[in-house]
Amino acid sequence: MTYGRLGDVIATGLTDRLDARDRTALERRARIKAGAEEPFPLDPGGWWYAVPGETYEGLFDALGLHDRFPVTLYEGSGVEDLPWRRPALPTFVTPELDGWRLIFGNLPDVVGIDWDDWMGATERLSAACGQAQMFYEDSAGGSDVWVVAEKGVIRRRYAAENDPEWLGDPDEELEGAAEACRHLSIDPTTLGPTTRMSGCGWLALTEPDVGHEGLPALVGLE
Repeated sequence: MTYGRLGDVIATGLTDRLDARDRTALERRARIKAGAEEPFPLDPGGWWYAVPGETYEGLFDALGLHDRFPVTLYEGSGVEDLPWRRPALPTFVTPELDGWRLIFGNLPDVVGIDWDDWMGATERLSAACGQAQMFYEDSAGGSDVWVVAEKGVIRRRYAAENDPEWLGDPDEELEGAAEACRHLSIDPTTLGPTTRMSGCGWLALTEPDVGHEGLPALVGLE
C-alpha cells in the first residue's frame, strides 16, 4: 500500500469496515514490510508517550482510540500529515523499539491541552500498561516536562518553564525531556540501524465508527 492509499483509507472512513480477515491480512502485510524496514529518527512534534512493548495493548482503551489499522514505521511516522475524516484524527503507535512503543500524533485531540489532561492520560496509560512515560518540549513557549507513572500513580516528574519543579528524587542528568527519554526509555530522534525493532505499528482513530456515509460528497460526486 502506498502512503497515498493509506491516507485514502483513513479519509474515506474505511478503517471501521475491516473485518477480522481483512485485519489479519493487513497485519501480515505490515509485519512483512516491517521486516525489511530499518529504524530511522522520528519527529513526534515535541510530545509523545512511551509504554512497555510487552504490555502495550491496553493503551488503546486508556486513550479512547478506535479502529486501529496496522502500518509500518514509515507509514505511521508522518501521522499528522495524513488526511483524515472528521471528527476522527489518527494517532500513531510505533512498532516495538528497544522494548518500548511510542505514541504520538494529534495528541491535543486525543488527550487534551490542560495539565490535568496530561497527567490523567499518563496515569491511565500506566494503569493499563504497568508503566507509562510522557515527554513534552515546547522550545518557543519554554515548557519542558517529563513524567514517569507506574500502575496508575505518578512516581517522578520534572516540569520547567522558569524554575524547574520536581516530584520524586531529582536527578540533574534528567533535566529536560530530551535528556530524560534517553535514560528512561528511548530517544525517538536517535533511532537507527542499531535499534531493535519488532512487530508492526498501528494507526488508531480518536472517534469510533466514522464509516463512509456521505462518500459521494467526499469524492466530489455531489
